[in-house]
Amino acid sequence: MKKVIVLMLTFSLCHSGPGNDDDICPFGGSASCCNICPTNMEQRITSLETRLENAEKEVQELRRLTQGTPRVAFSAALPGSGNTGPFTTATPLTYKKVFSNTGNCYNPSTGIFTATVSGMYFFRFSMFNNMTPAPNSVVSLMKNSERLTSVWDTAATDIHDSGSNAVVISLKVGDNVYVQLEPNRAVYDDGMHYNTFSGFLLFPM
Repeated sequence: MKKVIVLMLTFSLCHSGPGNDDDICPFGGSASCCNICPTNMEQRITSLETRLENAEKEVQELRRLTQGTPRVAFSAALPGSGNTGPFTTATPLTYKKVFSNTGNCYNPSTGIFTATVSGMYFFRFSMFNNMTPAPNSVVSLMKNSERLTSVWDTAATDIHDSGSNAVVISLKVGDNVYVQLEPNRAVYDDGMHYNTFSGFLLFPM
């Protein structure tokens, strides 16, 4: 296809004006279309091929810039004040105070992030311990049903403790990531948003 375009451009250049056998080719001989010297024709074709290749590269770069990397990022916190938990079973925390949700992959109703792009992701979560002597505060970051990492605080006289953890993991389309409150545990917030859950796509794979 590129050769056809180059030849068409060359042909149009040759016929840019009426032929005149008396015109002198700069390389010697007649400059009319039928008698154009082969060397000059080859130079024109090479030049047009180079220009066409450069134009194709520019188009590809513009397409890459306009399409770009898929944008996926979210950040949310537990709403309201008071303890969340304890529950008798492991329970996903629902971070309903949404700060951002580019790509709409995070569901504040369930607290679950669902990957719509396969790639490498960064996730971080924080926890604030409960305001009573018991129970302990334990939350875990989950990928589907796999526990990735946790934050633990032992209930004691010091009740103003917080902790956080983070991971970089690969996800496939449809994988779920969420923060789980472990059974018979509790966390606390007072509207200052100590308990957060955030993540974003580093690059697609």
